[in-house]
Amino acid sequence: MFDTHVNLHGEPFADDLEEVLERAREAGVTRFLAICDRFDNFESVLAIARSHEDIWCSAGVHPHHAKDFPDLTVETLIQAASNPEVVAMGETGLDFHYGYSAEDDQVTSLRKHISAARDTGLPLILHTREADELMADILEEEFQKGPFQPLLHCYTGGPELAQRALSLGAYVSVSGILSFKSAKEVRAVIADVPIERIILETDCPYLAPVPMRGRRNEPAYLAHVAEALATLKDMPVDEIKRITDENAVRLFAKVTQQ
Repeated sequence: MFDTHVNLHGEPFADDLEEVLERAREAGVTRFLAICDRFDNFESVLAIARSHEDIWCSAGVHPHHAKDFPDLTVETLIQAASNPEVVAMGETGLDFHYGYSAEDDQVTSLRKHISAARDTGLPLILHTREADELMADILEEEFQKGPFQPLLHCYTGGPELAQRALSLGAYVSVSGILSFKSAKEVRAVIADVPIERIILETDCPYLAPVPMRGRRNEPAYLAHVAEALATLKDMPVDEIKRITDENAVRLFAKVTQQ
């Protein structure tokens, strides 16, 4: 399995990161994608990737922090992508639930990331919350300027954004939320996403799947995400693991170029 979204550089894993990674490997996780949430954390995220042969990373600014990096440039993101360990742009996107950054700041940051993804050919990791229509509009508008590869990360949005993004060739990643009893709407949307476009993630240390809810999430729990998807798609779990791993390697093609 490929855990395509792990947050490893913060305090939750400061004391036992190597033990966490070893448990994940024993559970069948063979690749990890460490996510950059703030550009001032990029060097820390990159250092983790450089020190582990099975970890790669992204470069970007989460929409919560868009206001903190008004001077971020497309060129800076492109330069970050020149590192062989960097295989994706983001996490970027739109989050109007918390409003930590103003809408204009989020949109500006998102468009910079799209430009960098288009220029580098790297996948664009997208976070969307309570902004489905605007996100779909921006993706379609930007696609007219030139193609890029969207990834709807930890998807909890509605069916319209999912289908509009899929029409642009997007992939969709599912997390432990898929296993939550309350996530009926999420399961209904993912049921209509072709298995060839789905990848797995934990988004650790957040969103621990059933039966681990209430604990710190970690990559070893990715198997439970696979089980939830297997139940939803009525497929053998080993087949789910194989297909989603192949999907992830195809999406993050740079991991096989090293």
